Amino acid sequence: MNEENYQPETLAIRAGTVRSQFGEHSEAMFLTSSFVFDSAAQAAARFIGEEPGNIYARFTNPTVTMFEERLAALEGAEQCVATASGMSAILACVMGLLKAGDHIVASRSLFGSTVNLFNNVIKKFGVETTYVSATDVTEWQAAVRPNTRLFFLETPSNPLTEISDIKAISQVAKGCGALLAVDNCFCTPILQRPLELGADVVIHSATKYLDGQGRVLGGAVLGSRKNMEGVYGFLRTTGPTMSAFNAWVFLKGMETLKIRMDAHSASALQLASWLEAQPNVSRVFYPGLPSHPQHELAMRQQKTGGGIVAFEVAGGKEAAWRVIDNTKLLSITANLGDTRTTICHSASTTHARISPEARAAAGISDGLIRIAVGLEAIVDIQNDLARGLNV
Repeated sequence: MNEENYQPETLAIRAGTVRSQFGEHSEAMFLTSSFVFDSAAQAAARFIGEEPGNIYARFTNPTVTMFEERLAALEGAEQCVATASGMSAILACVMGLLKAGDHIVASRSLFGSTVNLFNNVIKKFGVETTYVSATDVTEWQAAVRPNTRLFFLETPSNPLTEISDIKAISQVAKGCGALLAVDNCFCTPILQRPLELGADVVIHSATKYLDGQGRVLGGAVLGSRKNMEGVYGFLRTTGPTMSAFNAWVFLKGMETLKIRMDAHSASALQLASWLEAQPNVSRVFYPGLPSHPQHELAMRQQKTGGGIVAFEVAGGKEAAWRVIDNTKLLSITANLGDTRTTICHSASTTHARISPEARAAAGISDGLIRIAVGLEAIVDIQNDLARGLNV
């Protein structure tokens, strides 16, 4: 479908679809652990890669392949490797592309579980990580070592929505022979296409906006076929596999991705503007606001500001928890990308397992609240937040 130059909303519905002999209109769900061969010779050819085709659902499944091809078309990637979760996608990326003795330069503004993965798991295999500012390109350059092989960032960041300059950082990465991986979870390919901006690898937690209704877990790693060889090899051997059922749910979710991302973004901008006017809110973080430090960059790099809004209230953790606990409509959960608006206290949830010093360095204060704006009426979201803000 890429050859026809279809628009993203069309690709999100049609790309990757393969019909079986039954001619089904909706994508088929292939719930099978293995596949049958016509002969011993064909089985041998499949297992050693001489003949394409399905072998075993740990690494080949038609429904999962349809998801991979659809997301690859949306991101403009040659290949997508689907995984069991967003975190397993990051693990597969690092384990598939790096070896002991390699070095990562990563944004200081990363999801807490990603920091823990780099510090407590990857480090045990002889890969070290240096953390730098998400927004200061000179820090990325200064952190480069002779053994630097990977730059890793998420933009917008979680939870402060910091915007990294993908083009500028990719130039630094290319200058030292490193690959640049960008977590595109917050924007999805509807709002941002990192590969077009110079990234080599794109990471997704499909659990979030690609599903869109908080139903199933999944992840993906995308890039050139050359770069995905090691990632696919890691998946095939170790098995952090996306299930066929989950792939089918993602395929259905992606059909409405463009509509949902536009709606999330429009409501998030309204909410962020409203929050800026609230006397008990000291600061609002949203890339679509002119007050955001990287607003101009965000508007060049993204189509909209996205669906995530963070804000600080005076009074620290006690005040933040009071706002959260007084909501009646919003869901108190750390997940995001749902039709239902979610609210969480980042310092005590998503970033609770990293040190207080690391949280402070990342700008995550005890008074910070993150909201993933859903699809409810914006006035109802505002009224729900006002209960706690006006206490």
